[in-house]
Formats: sequence, C-alpha cells, structure tokens
Amino acid sequence: MYLFLKLYEQIVLAFCFNYKDKIYKYMEKLTKTDIGLIGLAVMGENLALNMADKGWMVSVYNRTVPRVEEGVVERFINGRAKGKSIEGFTDISDFVASIATPRKIMMMVRAGSAVDELMEQLFPYLSPGDILIDGGNSNYEDTNRRVALTEKEGFRFVGAGVSGGEEGALNGASIMPGGSESAWEEVKPILQSIAAKASDGTPCCQWIGPAGSGHFVKMIHNGIEYGDMQLISESYWVMKNLLKLTNEEMGTIFSHWNEGKLRSYLIEITANILRHKDKTGGYLIDKILDTAGQKGTGKWSVINAMELGMPLGLIATAVFERSLSAQKSLREESSKQFVCQRTEVVYNKPEMVKDIYAALYASKLVSYAQGFAVLQRASDTFGWKLDLASIARMWRGGCIIRSIFLNDIAAAFEVKDKPRHLLLAPYFKEEIKQLLSGWKHLVVQAMKEELPVPAFSSALNYFYSLVSAKLPANMIQAQRDYFGAHTFERVDELRGQFFHENWTGHGGNTKSGTYNV
Repeated sequence: MYLFLKLYEQIVLAFCFNYKDKIYKYMEKLTKTDIGLIGLAVMGENLALNMADKGWMVSVYNRTVPRVEEGVVERFINGRAKGKSIEGFTDISDFVASIATPRKIMMMVRAGSAVDELMEQLFPYLSPGDILIDGGNSNYEDTNRRVALTEKEGFRFVGAGVSGGEEGALNGASIMPGGSESAWEEVKPILQSIAAKASDGTPCCQWIGPAGSGHFVKMIHNGIEYGDMQLISESYWVMKNLLKLTNEEMGTIFSHWNEGKLRSYLIEITANILRHKDKTGGYLIDKILDTAGQKGTGKWSVINAMELGMPLGLIATAVFERSLSAQKSLREESSKQFVCQRTEVVYNKPEMVKDIYAALYASKLVSYAQGFAVLQRASDTFGWKLDLASIARMWRGGCIIRSIFLNDIAAAFEVKDKPRHLLLAPYFKEEIKQLLSGWKHLVVQAMKEELPVPAFSSALNYFYSLVSAKLPANMIQAQRDYFGAHTFERVDELRGQFFHENWTGHGGNTKSGTYNV
C-alpha cells in the first residue's frame, strides 16, 4: 500500500509539473476576473451590469478627477452592483492585478486627453499581450495613434464604438470594434455577449477592421443619427404648423409609421415623446426650449467627409441647424424684423401626411446613402476593407439609428454586382421613384408657406444633383481658370487633359498645377 501511495504521489507530481501552466491558468480563472472596466458614469455602470448578467466576472475602477465626488466605486458596489459578480477597486494597481491575463480592460471615459492620461497610468501595470478597449466616442485619428503606440509597447488596443445609450449599455448595444486584429478572438466572447441581438439572433457586434476603423464607423453612425433626428423634427414641425395637428394626433401618426417601412427606434420614441405629460398634466414637448446641443461626432463626420472629398450635405445641414438653434436670441430678434407670411389654407390632412411620410422616408434613404458612400471612400483610402453589409447588419439592433430598412441596405451590399451608390440599388431605386412626387410636393408647400425644412430640401437637391448628367460646375471651373489659371477639362477632348485659356487677352501662358483637396 505504501509503495502504491508513493507511486500515486509521483504520478500526481509529474502531471502537475507537465501541466503546470494549464493548472495555473485554471486556478487564475477561479480567482481573477474576466474583464476590467474603468469609468462608472451612466454607460460604464450599465455595461458592467450587462457583463455581470451575462456571466462574466468584472473588476471596476473609477478615476479620481477634480470635482468628482469620492466614493463612486463604493456606491456602485453597495448599490446597483450588490450581489453581482462585480469587484470594486480604488487603487489602479490592485484593479489591474485582479484581472486574468491576457487582461482585457475597457475604458469608458470622456474622449480626448482623458484616454491618453489613463493609458499612461495603466501601462506600467500591464503585461505583454494585454488589451485596452476604448468604448468612448474617440476621434478615429486618435485611435490610429493609440493602436500604434500600444502595439509598440507590446500590448493591444481596440477602439470600439458603442451605441445605444443607457438602455443599450444595460440590455444590449451595437458595438463596433476595430484596432489590433489579434485582440478580436480574445474580446469577441464578451463583446458579443453584451451586444444587442438582431431579429435573426445575430449579435450586433462584428469586427470592423484595423486601426481607427471602428471609431470611424461609429462617427458616421452618429452623423446619420443627426440627420435622422433633424428629419423627424421637420416632419413634426410641418404637422404642427401647416396641419395644426395636436400632439396626440401626431403621436398616433408616428406610431402608425413605426409599424411599416419607417419602423425604427427614433420614430418609436418620437411617438412616446409627443404623448408624454409632465407632473402638471401638460405636454412636456411644448415646454422644452428649442435649442439643441451636440457633442462633436456629427461635426467630425462632416469634417472627415470633406477631407475625403465626399458630399455629406444632409448631415452637414443637421449639424448647422443645431448650431443655428443655439442662437435663440438672434432668431427671436430676426423674427420680429422679417415676419413670415403664412396662408390660412385648409390642407387635405391625410394627403399632406402622406407627403410628409414620403419626404421623411426618401430623405432618410439619402442620409444613409451619403453615410455609406463616405464609409466606402474611407475604406478605399485607408485600406480598411470595410464590409458595408456587415456594418448595416450590426446597426439593426441596440444602436440609436436601428431601423427595419437596414436589412434592405445589407442585402443591397451583399449582391455580387454591388451598386456604385445605394440609391442605384434596384430596391431603393424603385422606392425613390414611388416617393419622389410626395417628397417634391412637401418641400414646395413648406417653401411656399415660409416654413423651414432645410434637411428635406437638402436631401432633395442632393438627389437632383446626383441624377443630373450635367451640372453648372463648368462655370465654376471657368471662373477658377479666369482668376487663378487653375485649368479645365474640355467636353471635346479626352478626360485627364487640362487646358488654360488667356481670357483677357493680356495674361501670360503660365498656369497652376491641377490637384483637388
């Protein structure tokens, strides 16, 4: 018996020695958490709870910054996180040490310098192969830089756009990760588990591509969101001012639209907003000041579209309208000096509502078409190889712009002969043909009544320019050559040949080089 026990002991020791790494990792998994999360504001708190509900062990830490109360971690752990698989830390070294390797640390802090400062604090405590995930609304160029810096240090970096707000963070968001590709298999199980699921069960989280591609896609998502919100607000404004509909009547219309091709999160909440009453019993929407804020991603969308030489006019209009809305006192003063003249026409309400529907639906298609065109140009320019169909699918759930026709957009980009432009896809081409008459009529009527519908009209003008084989840009190019010798191409010569005209008869033959920004 003694010899048998000794032999058994030797076998166990040999097994432990040969498999010590696997045993260590197993023991580590039992004692360490699966992921760390830094930043316990609204999004961070809810993402941590979401992770815990999906079976993950989570370590949380909150930066101490000026004007932020002490005890954030303690309140969370003793409050909403009580009884859940979440551990709180107030020391960053203890926080990092609590996470199983390769560590996965998600940063939910304000975009900008705060991310860089946090990375500097984390670097000394990380091990090779550890992964930092930036879930904020960072500028994609910052993410480009951070991916390169992190990989140089021996770590990995994921820039993950997260859309869905508080509800999405808790119950399932749309997540757009990109960056260090080797990190995807490590973070995929966690990120996909906390992502929203589309109607077919597909998680609204797929790998986007290298460098800052994830944050670029999130930026364009937010730009489209700006456009959607402006278009819906114009629909509401026409109903209110031209048709004199009540909030309840408008709420019923938006609810009806949400049962068809316009079904989306923003249409749904618009119906709810119109019907919501405050504590006094009055409709809250009528008491909200007409000044809209913005945090910058819409502006970034427009700036980067311009850098890429792509038109994003509807979204630019939405951004500028928010800026103009903020100039409340100027608008009030101007309204007294230029009084808009509106007729007292009694409109056929059902027919006008159909026109508003047509303008809203068609303009939304333009907004998405412009956004996806920018994504394609960025993919080609930066070599990201973006899968536009996959992006459309991951926007079907969780995110703010989730809508039913994203299935149709995905289908348009999945065909073998992909359309050069979304509006040229067979399905959307037919939709636009059906909508065009009502769309035009609505814009005409609004202009006649001196009622601003800048996004509707911007979308319509873009469409007309898109389908015009000829535009007045020949005059612009002639002017450029006249005053600056910028040259021009000719319709009776091959493309790519440039000419300069001595317009005044006393100019020289020197001409500028040809280039476009």
